[in-house]
Amino acid sequence: MEAPTRPTPIDKEVIWDKTRTIMSKTDKYGTIEYANEVFVDVCGYEDYELVGQPHNIIRHPDMPKVVFKVLWDNLKLGNNFHAVVKNMAKSGRYYWVITDFDISRNEDGEITHYFARRKAVPQEVVSKIEPLYKKLLQIEEAAGMEGSEKYLTGFLEEQGQDYVEFLKGLMSEYQKEQAAKAAAANAENNKPVESKGFFARFFS
Repeated sequence: MEAPTRPTPIDKEVIWDKTRTIMSKTDKYGTIEYANEVFVDVCGYEDYELVGQPHNIIRHPDMPKVVFKVLWDNLKLGNNFHAVVKNMAKSGRYYWVITDFDISRNEDGEITHYFARRKAVPQEVVSKIEPLYKKLLQIEEAAGMEGSEKYLTGFLEEQGQDYVEFLKGLMSEYQKEQAAKAAAANAENNKPVESKGFFARFFS
């Protein structure tokens, strides 16, 4: 199947209902087999344009390749992986999402499919991770993905975290800020505050 022509990036965000969940199913190689209505609406491609295509059809050129390497290294080992990703719609506009995966195996324990859920990322989190991605992309352009991977490893070692832990820290910080605002608002209305983990709340 011939891949659609890649759009020219536009520095404008896709307008979409960020309470909704983008869902897709791919084979073990990342070829799209199913895309839900939200996926179609947000990316602007029709489902017949998506099915049979590699998932990187929506990859934005602002994304460093090393992030996808780390993602796939984990998925191939059968590990769920949360990643913040900037995607590109058919229009050239961008949209930021955070990923969550379910991994399907056959009777022999071999991975056959990935079921992905993606939700919008708070702008407060994007503003903190985007500078890192820009740095990684600059290094990739100068020294290749090997160079950006070494930089990412060093950056995370300095933080004392792996990528997912780093991401959870950013999300947790945002969650605490939102919880404090909710607590203040609920205190005024005498309402109890629901306590729920960030990823559980995002992907439930």
